[in-house]
Amino acid sequence: MRFIPFLSLLSFAAAAPVLAPREKSEIIPGKYIVVLKPESEQPAFSHILDLFGDGLDYKYEIGTFKGLSGSLTETLLTSVKNLASVAYIEQDAIVRTATFTTQSNASWGLGRISRREKGSTEYAFDDSAGEGTCSYIIDTGIYTEHPDFEGRATFLENFSGDGLERDGNGHGTHVAGTVGSKSYGVAKKTSLFAVKVLNSEGSGGNSGVIAGIAFAAKDAKKREAKGECKKGSVGNLSLGGIISTAQMQAVKAAVEDGLFLAVAAGNSALPTILFSPANEPSVCTVGATDRNDKLASFSNYGSLVDVLAPGVEIESTWNDGNTNTISGTSMASPHIAGLGAYLLGLEQRRSPAELCTRIQGLSSKKKISSALGAPLFLTNNYLAFNGVTP
Repeated sequence: MRFIPFLSLLSFAAAAPVLAPREKSEIIPGKYIVVLKPESEQPAFSHILDLFGDGLDYKYEIGTFKGLSGSLTETLLTSVKNLASVAYIEQDAIVRTATFTTQSNASWGLGRISRREKGSTEYAFDDSAGEGTCSYIIDTGIYTEHPDFEGRATFLENFSGDGLERDGNGHGTHVAGTVGSKSYGVAKKTSLFAVKVLNSEGSGGNSGVIAGIAFAAKDAKKREAKGECKKGSVGNLSLGGIISTAQMQAVKAAVEDGLFLAVAAGNSALPTILFSPANEPSVCTVGATDRNDKLASFSNYGSLVDVLAPGVEIESTWNDGNTNTISGTSMASPHIAGLGAYLLGLEQRRSPAELCTRIQGLSSKKKISSALGAPLFLTNNYLAFNGVTP
């Protein structure tokens, strides 16, 4: 009854749509993401917060993107979707890592991105190496004690729901190693920050992923204001799932807030437009290649892929203190996040869009073919290159 007087002051409109995932098996029953209209004011936000009550999981605010997520009964869902302040409601769903398979061969990726031609195992780079930058690994966490991180890795927050402030999977540690470890990293002096959104099984709710994105964007601005990340910040999302309007809007808001985001295209050998967050045009979406300059057989493709990077048989750090060699667009994306940090440390500050364009401009053009020699299905044929060697 305590809500009735306040409800009488709220305007109502046509019911907001409830967006459901394409694959019913991926939904999280009873969990919803409520996205507010950009012009919504604090009283509307507070009222929906009250409706969630103890069922609230996360609150989001990235620029004009505002929302909440958690558990709603059918009765409360009906009440919320009839509020004029609500843009839409999305059924929460599972998001997974974009790793494809485990291999046993050594890495070759660093050599490839510092040479115009394939075959080198030497990595040439400027010794600025991303110093003064911050890299947010939005993933399964990071094994921060790994000696190859040299004390530059920090665990910040956990939105996976498992309560474990460590990487119980290994995926996030591997990704972090490609971004910025001493032996396997592109930007060997960047500061690495773990924002955990996936559990030890490599999966998590879309609501938690959005919360992690919002946290990273806000934390990056705070640290940059304090001079900790004076050269700029990047983020990496080596994860994905079914199309999510809320997730697309969240990453777009984070990019508009100044956080460069490298995103794995996905491993279904399908058009990237079918998967979020890779289908959001404002992020820098990355497809995977192999050591023979072929598009990886599993890599998603299409015009939304901004750049290609090594993603087959990539060796990097692991959560047991050793290394592992695995494949996937998950392994390609951190090459680009690391390259973004490297270029921010070496050159002037750029907006996220300008940085992705810079990476495309430096890239080696038309080096990649499909496994069968066929066209790349409208994919930008830009292979990542750091600009060190001619």
